[in-house]
Amino acid sequence: MRLVALVVTMFEELEFTACMWPNSPDGFEPWVHAPLEVDHDAAHFFAFRGKSLITVQDADPPGPLTRDQACWLEGGEYIYLGDLEGRACFAFDVTSESLTGYGEHGLLSLLGRMEPRLFYLAGRAFQLIEWQRNHAYCGKCGQPTFHHERDRALVCRGCGHSAYPRLSPSIIVLVWREQEMLLARNAAWPNGFFSTLAGFVEPGESIEQTVHREVEEEVALKVTNLRYLGSQSWPFPNSLMLGFQAEYLSGEIRCQEAEIAEAHWYRFDQPPSIPPAWAISRWLIDDFVHRCRNGSSRRSSG
Repeated sequence: MRLVALVVTMFEELEFTACMWPNSPDGFEPWVHAPLEVDHDAAHFFAFRGKSLITVQDADPPGPLTRDQACWLEGGEYIYLGDLEGRACFAFDVTSESLTGYGEHGLLSLLGRMEPRLFYLAGRAFQLIEWQRNHAYCGKCGQPTFHHERDRALVCRGCGHSAYPRLSPSIIVLVWREQEMLLARNAAWPNGFFSTLAGFVEPGESIEQTVHREVEEEVALKVTNLRYLGSQSWPFPNSLMLGFQAEYLSGEIRCQEAEIAEAHWYRFDQPPSIPPAWAISRWLIDDFVHRCRNGSSRRSSG
């Protein structure tokens, strides 16, 4: 009976984790260049003006444009993203001044409103459009750049410099002790709203070193037993969030000036106002709460 109970508990935890982490293929195949024969009529078109995704006005849920909807918009050259289950996917930079019949949406406002894989494709599209905007000219010699024949890169034919899309890795970590979790309020956030700690990876650091450094910098605590849970693309503007949980080791909370307004320990069943379900910080919190409720919060993966 004990063995059966253990197997059931393991299955429940695996099922919970699978629900949380988008860790399997979603049917999208990235490609640099479109094939010779591509069905534009069935394609998805991710159109951006500035930082806003352009959709058909009042579309519910918001989503990419069809070819017929995209052709009325003026813009730059199409960037081929790849193939989503037989549908070609393109991105382009809109230059039209008038958007009659269309709506504009900041990416952050679309979290939880778009189908997840379409949202992540929209994020991919935005990052590639920003990359193309920022590297139209060589950063070394100033000459125009051109798309590489095989790689996702913009190349200068004058000096040979190559510019690849930028990706900024960052960590996000839930610090815990016993049945309490550490949550903090960023100085730029409204009163009462708390989340996990986060920070960018510095040159020369490992991801694990970043976790230790950021926790100590932001709240003056030392941690141990780091546990990696998963990642989330975060196109604001080009981050990849790597999610951890870490056990408290020592120290007293002392908030980093100008960065962290306040930080406190909260019991797993008495949280303050926290991020919504689509944010990786909430995934970290929910996983900890789940483990506490199942009596496994003290277990680490080493």
